[in-house]
Amino acid sequence: MELAIKNPIALTTQNFLKPKPKPKPKVKALRVFSVKCTASLSSLDGAATGVVERPWKTSDARLVLEDGSVWRAKSFGARGTQVGEVVFNTSLTGYQEILTDPSYAGQFVLMTNPHIGNTGVNFDDEESRQCFLAGLVIRSLSISTSNWRCTKALGDYLLERNIMGIYDVDTRAITRRLRQDGSLVGVLTTEESKTDEELLEMSRSWDIVGIDLISGVTCTAPYEWVDKTDPEWDFNCKGRGGIYHVIAYDFGIKHNILRRLSSYGCKITVVPSNWPASETLKMKPDGVLFSNGPGDPSAVPYAVKTVKELLGKVPVFGICMGHQLLGQALGGKTFKMKFGHHGGNHPVRNLVANRVEISAQNHNYAVDPASLPKGVEVTHINLNDGSCAGLAFPALNVMSLQYHPEASPGPHDSDSVFGEFIELMKKVKQKA
Repeated sequence: MELAIKNPIALTTQNFLKPKPKPKPKVKALRVFSVKCTASLSSLDGAATGVVERPWKTSDARLVLEDGSVWRAKSFGARGTQVGEVVFNTSLTGYQEILTDPSYAGQFVLMTNPHIGNTGVNFDDEESRQCFLAGLVIRSLSISTSNWRCTKALGDYLLERNIMGIYDVDTRAITRRLRQDGSLVGVLTTEESKTDEELLEMSRSWDIVGIDLISGVTCTAPYEWVDKTDPEWDFNCKGRGGIYHVIAYDFGIKHNILRRLSSYGCKITVVPSNWPASETLKMKPDGVLFSNGPGDPSAVPYAVKTVKELLGKVPVFGICMGHQLLGQALGGKTFKMKFGHHGGNHPVRNLVANRVEISAQNHNYAVDPASLPKGVEVTHINLNDGSCAGLAFPALNVMSLQYHPEASPGPHDSDSVFGEFIELMKKVKQKA
């Protein structure tokens, strides 16, 4: 088919490449005007007293460490001045369980996971009746929450509980400093009237070693615990035995430890940390649990005395602080670690079952296995540093773990240890 071309010159390459000239825009008259604005220096700094205010939050808090470093940050939650030991936690989830873990009493918890607050808070994930930690240090505070169980934002939650928090601080740099130099005492403040030198002096004049922190987190009177693990969170439901009465010493016990024991078929009576051993024996328990708790085990000799008086008379199970108290009661020694273990991703070798378990841990002290007497077995070893993570003394029906087998929100590799405690109580009861 032939095409009729009216103007063949229009299809040349030269005409394709050569653009058509554009018409010149019409020039409009310009109007010159000026705008005057005034603002006080205070308003430019973010204060609410000026006419103009910045639409973003500026640094209004400081964290001063005992090594002399000063970290500027932004505050959320409560305001004021607080002193505490700074530790870092490597968990990726579960910040609300961390906030309500009584074992963090006297400590600032620095989260290595940079983004915190995106799931808000709810009342199902609380591990105790209140927040006991000194403060929260994070890199990025979520500006919104997105979770079907969320009831309020993290900042509002901390404000109601009078807990200080800071964000927009270099948590990676602080973590590296803690790993290199060890846990450091720090002062967190929102008060501009306090100088850096004053805050540094506060940090250097306070010490967490040798302080009885358990007495500030324990219950004041015995009570019965009846709640079980909610069905949607329950697991390992098979093979549970009959009902066993357990006395749980509250050194700062987490609710999910009690829930797991209850789910395994235990009747639980929780008693204060100073509850006499003689009163415990009068209750004729099938077993005794020594719970987790904050601080230095050497600072609570009354608790060590209680443990000694119960050894050999009833099966006992120690978790975290309870593990350390058992180590001392058996004749061993405890020591303060460089920066402790805090997080939900610590590998542990279970020497009895010959397997590796991922565990949740929170402690600054450990038992020296070389100081333990003959007959005490090391059952678990932390694979990060080789420290003692579990003990057993079959002759006295003793078992313990340095970490948290209930591990809420997880991992749950070590949950079966509750079943082992049931079997220990069952065996002793059958021999009686």
